[in-house]
Amino acid sequence: MSLSSGTAASLVMLAEGVEGGNHESLNPLLTGGGALFALLLLLWITTRFNRDR
Repeated sequence: MSLSSGTAASLVMLAEGVEGGNHESLNPLLTGGGALFALLLLLWITTRFNRDR
């Protein structure tokens, strides 16, 4: 698969215009902690329903 020079140039210009990508209101620590809590909660719920062992 090859790109034409015009397509490649427009993709480079598009990529240069993007700064960081992080949203100001997202706290990585809070997001990761919330995801960890949700997964641990799902694990706990799953083990409570799996009483046959």
